[in-house]
Order: sequence, then structure tokens, then C-alpha cells
Amino acid sequence: MSSTTATRRHQPVRASLAAFVGTMIEWYDFYIYATAAALVFGKLFFPTTTGFYGTLASFGTFAVGFFARPLGGAVFGYIGDRIGRKKSLVVTLLMMGTVTVLIGLLPTYASIGVWAPVALVALRFIQGIAVGGEWGGAVLMASEHSPDQSRRTFLASFAQLGSPAGLILATLMFKLVSSLDNEVFLDWGWRVPFLLSAVLLAVGFAIRLSVNESPDFLDEQARREQAARNTQAKRESAPLAEVFKSAPGLLALAIGANVLGIAGFYFTNTFMLVYTTQYLHLQRGLVLNCLLVVSVMQFFITPLSAHIARKVGNHRFLVLVSALSILSPYIMFSLVDIGSLTAVTLGVGVAILFIGAYYAVIAGFVSEAFPTRIRYTGISMAYQVSGAIFGGLTPLLGTVLAEKFQGHWWPLALLFSAISLLSMLCVSRLGAQRQARAAAFKLQQEA
Repeated sequence: MSSTTATRRHQPVRASLAAFVGTMIEWYDFYIYATAAALVFGKLFFPTTTGFYGTLASFGTFAVGFFARPLGGAVFGYIGDRIGRKKSLVVTLLMMGTVTVLIGLLPTYASIGVWAPVALVALRFIQGIAVGGEWGGAVLMASEHSPDQSRRTFLASFAQLGSPAGLILATLMFKLVSSLDNEVFLDWGWRVPFLLSAVLLAVGFAIRLSVNESPDFLDEQARREQAARNTQAKRESAPLAEVFKSAPGLLALAIGANVLGIAGFYFTNTFMLVYTTQYLHLQRGLVLNCLLVVSVMQFFITPLSAHIARKVGNHRFLVLVSALSILSPYIMFSLVDIGSLTAVTLGVGVAILFIGAYYAVIAGFVSEAFPTRIRYTGISMAYQVSGAIFGGLTPLLGTVLAEKFQGHWWPLALLFSAISLLSMLCVSRLGAQRQARAAAFKLQQEA
């Protein structure tokens, strides 16, 4: 066997590993910001607003990153669909890692006054742009290297696996530094997880460079070059313009389908950190221990769910787990209110069980809905717009509801159920459309 053939055979494995490691680093960077926003940024960057309003201001900077993500999806979607998936992913990784290190070096309000929160918001915006371009490319590089169409969703789940891995690493780092004296933690301890990103960046960059370009993209590039030789060929629209023009309904359904996988996690992993520490007055260490356990659980749920979905059908699997997710918050809050480590872990674990199963499969399911020429842009915009609207605002809305209905968790449970219901309805509609297209194609072939 030639070295070229061997390399080609190993590319699906290498692409899946690169997707996993790259998204792990990206989500590590994103989660340490989310954790710092919940625990320290209100005190260090918004000291003139305390308690409830300080938390809102801190989560406001968290939301800024989500609002920037659609811009990243558009910019890097264009690069990924027209210039190359690999080039896009290398740039997003460099951007994300550099910004995270800079946040770790940022002076606080006590040192430079109002410029501290201004700089924090600016860096968070750039971080959001990088994440906006990362997810779609990682999913496609893993799935499009698959030689077998039926394995695409399973390989795409390796990009999704980076999310719990990044959360595990972020939680471990904050658990380590939060064990420091509170004064030391607020002085320099919180910076350590951000500065570690420099090491992770070097590892991820080396792995990502070792992966070849997506075969689907190369085929599409060859098709475009062939079309360009035809003098009568029409000039192609930008991918974003084509998505809005030819597939606005598909984009809207894809946005809704992604809500549970995004907003659900920021509800359990970010807002619940605030809810349990500020409103239930649980110890920060106890809650971080809980998040660590459920993150490990999600890590194993991801490949298992992708495997089961491959057997029973992606559409059927997603509808089932989203329906169960509608019921899960009532169990979660009943257990969390008990306040013990076991009860809190079981409560959040129930919600994560269904969110994690859903998140593992939704990437491959949505990516199959878009044609290759606009796939990077289509799935990136769907995911990032969903994140901007629902992911960034969910911790804010949860905090407002917790403050307004102190002592009552049912409004928060209803919010979580609404998130799950929206995704279930959108997945059902996407599946119905796919079945209709398959039936029409079969009739056309028979004719």
C-alpha cells in the first residue's frame, strides 16, 4: 500500500481527532469565560454594580460573544465554502486562543477603571467571532471525510464531543484555582485557566495542520472551476446571500432545531451555577464538583447517543430525547433544591442526559439538510444565530426570573420546557421535509 493511500485511509480518523481536539480547545476557552462571568467578572470588572445587577452586567459581556457569533458564521462560512474548510478552521483556532490569553492578562477595573470592562467586551466580541466560524467547520471536516454516508452523523459527533471535554477541562481548572484563598483567587487565581490556553493552542494548531482538506469541498471546488470555464456560466452568489435567498425556511428550522443543544447547556452549566450559589446559597466548590461529574457523563453520552441514533434513525432519536427533555427540568429543580452534592448532581444529570444525547446527533442531522456549496455557511448561521438569540440570553432571562420569583422554581422549569419544545417541533418539521424530498426523488427515479 502506498503512503498516499495509507494517508487517505487514515484521514477520517485524523479529521475526527482534529475536530475533537480543536472544538475541545475552543469550548474550553468559551466555558472558562462563562464560569468566570458567573464567579468573578462582576466583582472585578463591574464593582460599582453589586449583587443582582453585577451578575447581569457580567452575563451581559457573556451575551456579547453570542451576538458576535453570527458575524463569525458569515465571515468564516464564506471562507469555508469558497476558499477552504481547513484554512477557516486554522484561523478561528488562532483567534480564539490569542484572545483567551489576552483576557487572562487584562487589567481589572481597580487598575484602569472603565477601560477594563470596555476591553473585556471587545475581546469577548472577537472571541465570539472565532467561535462563530469554528463549530460548522469542525463538524464538516469530520463528517465530510467519511467514506460512508451512513457514518457521517457519527463522525460529526466527535466535534460535539469537544464540548463536554472542554467543559471538563474548564471545570477542573476552576476547581483547582477556586480552592485558593478567596483573595488570591480574585487577585490572580482566576487568570490561570485563561493563560493555560496558550499551551492548548500550540497542540491544537499542530493537529489541525495535519488534516487534509475536506473531500466534499475539493469536489465542489472542481465543479466550480469546471463551470467557470463555461463562458455562459452565471456568477455565483455569496454563500450567505444564497442561504437567505434559496433556503430561508430551512435556515429558520435549523436555528430552532439547535436551540436545545445550545440554550439547554447554558441553562444547566452557566445559569445553574448562579442559581445554586446566589439563590440557594450552596458552596461554589460543591456546584463545580457537580458540573464536573455531569460533564464526564456527557462525554460518554455523546458517542453512545450517536451510535444509537445511527441504529434507530437520527430523526426519531432527536424527537424522542427532546420530548423527554421537556419533562426533565421538574425533576432537576426538585432534586437541586435538596442541596446535597448527590441530589444536585442527579438533578442536573437528568437534564444533561437528554441535552447531551440531543447535542450529539443534531450537528450531523442539520448539516445533511444543506447542499455542499452552502453547507458551511448554512449550518454555521443556524447554530450561531440560535446561540445569539437563545444561548446568550438564557442565563440573563434565567437570572431575571430567579430574582423576580425568588423561592419558586417553576418559572425556570417552564423556560427550560419551552426551549425543549421549540427544538422538538423544528426537528419534526425538518424530518418531514427530508422524507418528502426522498419520496419525490424516488418517484422521479421510478419515472
